[in-house]
Amino acid sequence: MSNEYKIYLKKLKIKKFLITLTQISIAILFILIWQYAASKNIINSFITSSPKNIINTLINLYNENNLFLHIFITIKETLIAFLITSSLSIIIAIILYNFEFLSKVFDPYLTMLNSLPKVALGPIIIIWLGANTKSIIAIAVLISIIVSIQNIYNGFQNTDKLKIKLLKTFNASKKDILLKVVIPSNKELILNTFKINISMCLVGVITGEFLTSKCGIGYLILYGSQVFNLNLVMSGIFLLIIISFIMYKVILLITKKSIK
Repeated sequence: MSNEYKIYLKKLKIKKFLITLTQISIAILFILIWQYAASKNIINSFITSSPKNIINTLINLYNENNLFLHIFITIKETLIAFLITSSLSIIIAIILYNFEFLSKVFDPYLTMLNSLPKVALGPIIIIWLGANTKSIIAIAVLISIIVSIQNIYNGFQNTDKLKIKLLKTFNASKKDILLKVVIPSNKELILNTFKINISMCLVGVITGEFLTSKCGIGYLILYGSQVFNLNLVMSGIFLLIIISFIMYKVILLITKKSIK
């Protein structure tokens, strides 16, 4: 390894460290200003809550043995919805790619379903599946799956045509082209779609918990708003931020390792 490359790597590490340090500093500064403004009555802590009140609320939930139960329910529903969405997206995208007739038939329907507010289908799903976990997962899947299918299918469509022609000259089958060129060429796109899926599924789960749930972080936020307990609402939002950040980082780590 040359000295120039070592210097470049060192600068790269310093830059990455400074970015992380700045991000953490901004978050800490925001929390400190928020707490100071609440303690000095510059802002109304009844409406905006405060970091101290949020911590106390989370401690109370923990003491009542409710904190990890709500977190576990939301994470479980999100992961199930994510696995269903990701699996179906790849399967449906492969089917549409291999059958041009089907892709042209369903293209306008996918566009219409994508533009349709999925919350409007919530009451129908609840009637069909009942007010239970199945309805929440179904709503989450509906919110995320259409965009996922379109992203993966468009990636398949934009695969290098020259590579496909090259395989065809060697009498490669559709299966060979799909497995040897199309999917490997879109590996990064598929993994990036998964990163979007995890956040969309979390949004869908919270939406479902707003409509029908007796447990979960969405339920905490809804219940807190109904009884005007803003500390509970802000605690739920804080938990969502932490969960979404951790899930995103896990998918990002898997993505980086898979790409390497």
